[in-house]
Amino acid sequence: MKKLVFSLALLSLVFTSCTSSDDDVAVTPPSATGDITGDIAASKTYIKGAYALSGTVRVKSGVTLTFEAGSVVTADASNGTDALLVENGGKLNIAGTAAEPVVFTEKSKTAGSWGGIIMFGDAPIVSGKTADGSPITNATSEDGTNIVYGGTNAAHNGGSLKYVRVEYAGKKILDGNSEMNGFSFYSVGSGTVLENLVSYKGADDGFEFYGGTVSAKNLISYGNTDDSFDWQDGWQGQANTNWYAYQTGAGNFGMEIESKSVNNAFFPKVSNITLRRAAGTVTEAGNPLEVDAIQFKKEGNGEYSNVVISGYTSANATSVRIQDAATNTNQVLTGKIKMLNVKIADNTSLWGAGTTTFTVTFLPANYTTSTTANGAVLTPGAWAIVDGVNLLGNL
Repeated sequence: MKKLVFSLALLSLVFTSCTSSDDDVAVTPPSATGDITGDIAASKTYIKGAYALSGTVRVKSGVTLTFEAGSVVTADASNGTDALLVENGGKLNIAGTAAEPVVFTEKSKTAGSWGGIIMFGDAPIVSGKTADGSPITNATSEDGTNIVYGGTNAAHNGGSLKYVRVEYAGKKILDGNSEMNGFSFYSVGSGTVLENLVSYKGADDGFEFYGGTVSAKNLISYGNTDDSFDWQDGWQGQANTNWYAYQTGAGNFGMEIESKSVNNAFFPKVSNITLRRAAGTVTEAGNPLEVDAIQFKKEGNGEYSNVVISGYTSANATSVRIQDAATNTNQVLTGKIKMLNVKIADNTSLWGAGTTTFTVTFLPANYTTSTTANGAVLTPGAWAIVDGVNLLGNL
C-alpha cells in the first residue's frame, strides 16, 4: 500500500511542476503547462509540455535548465522583450529528437517578435586592437543587455542543444543600435554541444557567433531577413559541418564573416555547406550591396569545403566577396581564406572585390571548384517541418 501512495504522489509532482530529479523519467505525462519567467536561480527540468515564455528569462551561473523532447515554448510580443538568456556559468540542456524537437516560437508568428536563445561563456575573443596594436579580448554584447563577454576558458561548457528550433526571433531593440538573432553565442566554448538547430523566419541573423571556440553541426537557417550565418570577434570553431541556408522573401548574405580588423593566426573551419537563395528574394531594407553568397570583411577568414551555392544571381552578385583591401592582402594572399570543392549551380562569378581599388586573386590551391560537391546532408524529420512545410525540400 505504501508503494501505491508514493507513486500517486510522484505523478502529481511531475505533472504540475518541474524538477531536476532523476525520478522524472519514471513518469511521462501526456502534457504539462506553465509560465517561464524571471531568473532561473535553481536547476530545473521542464518535462514535455507547452509553456509560455514571458520577459527575458536568465539562467544564472551555476544553474542548469533542461527541456525534455517535444516541448513547445511560446513567447508573446505583447510582453515586451522576451528571450532565453544563459549567463556565463549557466547551462542549457535541450534534449530534442528528430521526431520530437523542442520548439521556441512566438504567438503571432511575426518575424522579429522576440530575442531567441542567447548564450554567454568565457571562451577567448578578439574584438579589436588598442592604439598600440594590442588585441582587445573583451566586448559588450549587442543584444541590449550590455553584458561584457570574453575570457580565457576555451573549453567553456554552456550545455547541450540538440534538435532545437527557434522561430520568429531577431528582435530589434528600441535604442536603434542593439539587436538579437535566432541563436546568439557570445564567447561560447568548445565544451558546448550544438547539433541539429533550426532558425526559422527571424528578422535578423539566423545564427551569430561572437568569438569563442564552439562548433556547430547540422544547422538550418531558413527565411531569416538579415544574414543566414554571421560571426565576428575572432570566432574559431574547428568542427563545424552540415550548414544549410535557404533565403526566401528577404535576406542579405548567406554567410557574413568578419574579425574586427584583427589579422588572427587562427581561423574557423566549416565543411558541407549549402547556400540557396530563392527566386525573387530581396535584400533587407532594399540594401543593394548585400546580395552575395559569402562576404569576407575586416580580416574575416576561414576554410570552407564541399560548398554548394545557387540563386545568388542579382546584378553584381558574386559567390565570394572580399570587401576590403586589408582582408585581401592579409587573408586571401596568405592563404587564410580557403574555398575548397565549391559547386556554383548558376552563372554567378567565383569572387569579386568590394571596391575597384584592389583586385582579388586566389591562389589556385585555395579556391577549387567541383561538379560533384553535394553540400549539407541533414536528417529529415519533424525538427525540419514548420506548419507542414519541409524546410529540407530545397536542399
